[in-house]
Amino acid sequence: MSTEFEVTETLDVQGESCPMPVVKTRGAVDDLASGDVLEVLATDSGSVSDIAGWAESVDDVELLEQSDDGTVYSHYLRKL
Repeated sequence: MSTEFEVTETLDVQGESCPMPVVKTRGAVDDLASGDVLEVLATDSGSVSDIAGWAESVDDVELLEQSDDGTVYSHYLRKL
């Protein structure tokens, strides 16, 4: 994980499948203040492309980083 940002909130969507990781991420981002960083933990491998595509399609979110440990996919988003 990068040390260039500090996580403000964590959203655990492990066990959820498409489209719920994106739906719940959108709701969590809506509750953040500008500059806050959301960590999303998912087990759905599709969340990597789904969250990246969603973040690219909206104006108020920046995808900072994505990683996985083989089981859990971690996504880090900043609300702009």
